Amino acid sequence: QVMKDKFGYVESHKLMDMRLLICTVAVGFSLFALIWDFLRPFPESRPVLIMCVLSYFVLMGVLTVYTTYVEKGIFLVALQKDEAGIDPDNKWELASMLKKYDDMYHLSMTFIDGKTGIKRTKEFSKCVSSYFDEKGTLCFDLFEPEIRLLQNKISAEDKKN
Repeated sequence: QVMKDKFGYVESHKLMDMRLLICTVAVGFSLFALIWDFLRPFPESRPVLIMCVLSYFVLMGVLTVYTTYVEKGIFLVALQKDEAGIDPDNKWELASMLKKYDDMYHLSMTFIDGKTGIKRTKEFSKCVSSYFDEKGTLCFDLFEPEIRLLQNKISAEDKKN
């Protein structure tokens, strides 16, 4: 919300759309197997069912690899549009991590320059209780300054170079 509303960046959905595409193809194999088995009962549909089941499990493996190594906990990809409209957009990626049974929340912000492709990353770790009240509600006014601080640090680094 901070990146989109306060800074005016545009959210890119490409990362999540790829995950949805992988899942849609996997469900498509399942649906095809269901329909094929309905039209041609079991003994006859066996080879098609085997192919569809294997395809589904392979796609679930692809999905696991994709979420682990490509998404890497990224929950927002925001594009900073070039004002002139000539150069490629700059990209801001926000990723978070909260380990099981750990109270430390880790947030990293990565800036990828559209022209040069140079990446700059800043991150912070803070206790989860710093952002939530007794009822378990996120106190946005406590969280927003952290996001602004990360963005300002990266932007200041850009101006130095």
